[in-house]
Amino acid sequence: MWICIRLSSFVTLHALKIASMKKTLFLYSCILSFPFAFGQTTETDSTGTLETTETTEVTADEPIETFVSTRIINGHSVETLSKKRFEFRIEHRFGDFAGSNGGVQNWFGFDNASDIRFAFEYGVTDKLMVGLGRSKGTGNPYRSLVDGFIKYRVLRQQQHGMPISLAVLGTSTVTYMKASPDISQVSHFPKFEHRLAYSAQVNVARKIGSRLSLALMPTFVYRNYVPADDVNALFAIGGALRYSLKPTMAFVVEYYQTLHESGIRTTNTNSLGVAFEWNTFGHNFTINLTNSKGFGETQFIPYTYEDWLKGQFRLGFTISRAFYLKEKE
Repeated sequence: MWICIRLSSFVTLHALKIASMKKTLFLYSCILSFPFAFGQTTETDSTGTLETTETTEVTADEPIETFVSTRIINGHSVETLSKKRFEFRIEHRFGDFAGSNGGVQNWFGFDNASDIRFAFEYGVTDKLMVGLGRSKGTGNPYRSLVDGFIKYRVLRQQQHGMPISLAVLGTSTVTYMKASPDISQVSHFPKFEHRLAYSAQVNVARKIGSRLSLALMPTFVYRNYVPADDVNALFAIGGALRYSLKPTMAFVVEYYQTLHESGIRTTNTNSLGVAFEWNTFGHNFTINLTNSKGFGETQFIPYTYEDWLKGQFRLGFTISRAFYLKEKE
């Protein structure tokens, strides 16, 4: 991590800042190392069952789980919930760790909440899932967001058959925030449809060996209402990897490169996140560091403005809990 703290001209103030920084680094270390205290010898697959660490012989058409969760860090993974599986998700992002909005005065981001999201998601079939969520919103430019999505898994990698997994995703968001009276603001919303944004994605992934998973996510985002110097349609290419450290723990990296038309000026930056992920029965927990504030493809792709090199990244976490709806007797 990069920590940018100005040196004070007063020795006593400098010593105070160094002491505060040490306390914060200790706190971050405790959070990041916390999951190791709960290491298990089993792991949860996408159907919610536990798999032992012992290797077993698989058949030619045995499906392979590329990612453990339906999410990577900011964006979706190729995985879907199994049939009748219901999942509740809580996602949280703190403020900037450093930079002009971070540092010791904001306790390295812990004093602020960039965004918070609660969501309910459901596996209609083993290939089709839907979800509905509500986000606080980052305020740049939106607050009070409701999002929905539908994801369908077209292909699933097999041990000696299909070499890749593939899913298609469609999402939509709407903001119900109070419209700004300033007609120059994108939040002015002359019409209701100006509150809507959409995205479509093709998600391709492959697991290599027993530890490494790779994903490629070409994504199209369309916003109904944008400033005069912006564009409604935006393309991005996402890439991700997951490396399994042990059956229940993994290191994850995700990056989205936005593609702009020639001559279009933009102030947004590319979304980059790193995370530590671990799983227990029915739970998936991820601690991440990312320069993105918002959740969902219509938010973190066009509205990430922060720069890692300026210390404008933040700590975040995601917790998901799975349930099953019982069939009627």
